[in-house]
Amino acid sequence: MDRGARRSVSVPGGVGSQPRRHRPDYWLVVLMGLLLTIGIVVVYAISPALAVEKNVSSNYYLMRQLIAVALGTVMFVVTARVPLAHWRKWYMVLLGVAALATLIALAMPVNPQYPAHRWIRMGGLSFQSVELLKFALLIWFAGFLAYRINNQTIADTNKTLKPMLIALGVIGVIVAGIQSDLGSTGVIVAMMGVLAFVSGLPMKRILLIGGVIAIGLTIAVVSTPYRRERLATFMHPASNCLSTGYQVCQALIAVGSGGMVGLGLGHSVQAYGYLPEAENDSIFAIYAEKFGFVGVAALLILFAAFFSRLKNIADKAPDNFSRLIVVGILVWLSTQAFINIGAMLGLLPLKGITLPLISYGGSSVLFVMAALGLVFQISHYTGYTIPESSDNQRGGSYENRRDGRRLRGAYHPTAGSRS
Repeated sequence: MDRGARRSVSVPGGVGSQPRRHRPDYWLVVLMGLLLTIGIVVVYAISPALAVEKNVSSNYYLMRQLIAVALGTVMFVVTARVPLAHWRKWYMVLLGVAALATLIALAMPVNPQYPAHRWIRMGGLSFQSVELLKFALLIWFAGFLAYRINNQTIADTNKTLKPMLIALGVIGVIVAGIQSDLGSTGVIVAMMGVLAFVSGLPMKRILLIGGVIAIGLTIAVVSTPYRRERLATFMHPASNCLSTGYQVCQALIAVGSGGMVGLGLGHSVQAYGYLPEAENDSIFAIYAEKFGFVGVAALLILFAAFFSRLKNIADKAPDNFSRLIVVGILVWLSTQAFINIGAMLGLLPLKGITLPLISYGGSSVLFVMAALGLVFQISHYTGYTIPESSDNQRGGSYENRRDGRRLRGAYHPTAGSRS
């Protein structure tokens, strides 16, 4: 065979260039493991305080978190080993299961402590349907946009824009409206918006979608009393510390109490009934109380390195579908981290959303690790596609190429300009 000829190798996404399998990005696994370990350590440290408050065993929260991480590890292995092309074919099944789980959650009686139809509860177990919905929407939307890119119909209003607007409308009504989960809605909208942008959707259409979302967000806030209160609390957090601003004020106290090096693992005060949701939504504030400014800086650096690995894999992904999957996961996790940390620092309105890989919660851990398994699988093929043969490419170059051209980064998978 001619040295410059194209070699036949399986394609992870089922489309695009033909990649050559190589050593995956183990740094991604190391950073994921470090973040999970930090979460386990913090949950372990506050378990006695939570046990007193909830009247459960002192190891109750720790054991459930360890089980969640173990199940998440199984999901990571499964999604890393099942070919990406299969996940793309199964998008209808995933969306169907996610829709069914959402309907079951809507039909479940609410817990007076959490008066929202977000969870499926059976005995002592609970499952948050929106986490599965994020995963399913990621697979569907990445495949949808990759198909439009490959068929050069990304700018078609009927084929691209209308399905997007319908999907966003359904998500807005169910997740933001009925389930009252504006935080998860924001994450999904951010993920879909960025994927549309990087796919080459014309800016005029993106601005149109942004305008529709802004109007919907305004209506959602103005029409709901508790959301108006949260916005007012965000503007003046110290004015309602005994009522609507209680959690924000307690979070700021926890962060400030940490000082430079923190109070230490066994010396938390806010976890003893003062800070609501200390194990999940407010876990960053508890972490800051225990480890101080130095610990917070180290955690932010760790997250930055983690997101950098995701971006690096996206930069070198072998095809449109793979690239969009990684970019979508990057936006999903970084947006969620930004919202959680920003709320605990008083920089954003308070939203009930977990800190990825850190917060207590099986549903979040399970599907975040499942998503990262897809990234790990894609990292087997980064930057090793074989270019088209030519006289000046004798021997082949394992650069990241598609259609014989050098790609100019992860965020412009099409060569066309925007209009």
